[in-house]
Amino acid sequence: MGKINKKLVSVIIPAYKQEKTIVTDIKNVDDVMSKSRFDHEIIVVVDGFVDKTFENAQGVKNSHIKIFGYKDNKGKGYAVRYGMARSKGDYIVFIDAGMDIYPSGIYLLLEHLEWYKADIIVGSKRHPVSKINYPFIRKLYSKGYQILVRILFGLKIRDTQSGLKVYKREVLEKVLPRLVVKQFAFDIEMLAVARYLGFDKIYESPVEINWDKMNTSFTPLLFLDKAIRRMMIDTFAVFYRLKILKYYDEKKKKKWVYDKELDMKIVVE
Repeated sequence: MGKINKKLVSVIIPAYKQEKTIVTDIKNVDDVMSKSRFDHEIIVVVDGFVDKTFENAQGVKNSHIKIFGYKDNKGKGYAVRYGMARSKGDYIVFIDAGMDIYPSGIYLLLEHLEWYKADIIVGSKRHPVSKINYPFIRKLYSKGYQILVRILFGLKIRDTQSGLKVYKREVLEKVLPRLVVKQFAFDIEMLAVARYLGFDKIYESPVEINWDKMNTSFTPLLFLDKAIRRMMIDTFAVFYRLKILKYYDEKKKKKWVYDKELDMKIVVE
């Protein structure tokens, strides 16, 4: 029998310095999606040619797996948007390479999206049934950041930064052309702008995360960590554009920075 649900799911995998895991990552995601009730495509975006990630990914041969890349590292946010611009799916997922978040969570997100008739579903470390192996200091910083996000943007979800999310295509077609951040706070910008535009059906889904697998340079000294400093700067910049400049309004369209590489209308055959 054919699949009952003919909606297409595009799974975006941004990858940077993942030459050891990228082949397994692609195969794991493909295995999860092949067992689901959805048709799917996988789009890998290699964010800078700094090792053999791109070459190794190209070794995975399958008609519904597409490999893209570019020479210079531009940040995960740029890579995700680059992949989204080349997607065809009705639903668009992104999941970090390295599989710190187990890819089985993708199916849960998709089911939540349809069950709740949601605009966006966010994989959440703080969902009550999530399974996580996660240091206390990270939990503490995460909780503090989410309090800040709720105050600044009114987002009531408990985890905006996990590397697993799913969006309806119509949400991204409205949101993507307005975005500025390409690195540290792109998750917040996407979610905040989506809510601002009226896509407020944003819910959480459980995930399984194994911290032991993570490769991170995170330091417990909050303001000595460069990534955290950049995250805070970018977060307040999003707030300034959203609340003060009204940059994301349709009437400010002429000021939006157009990048043809990130145009959601692009479809690469």
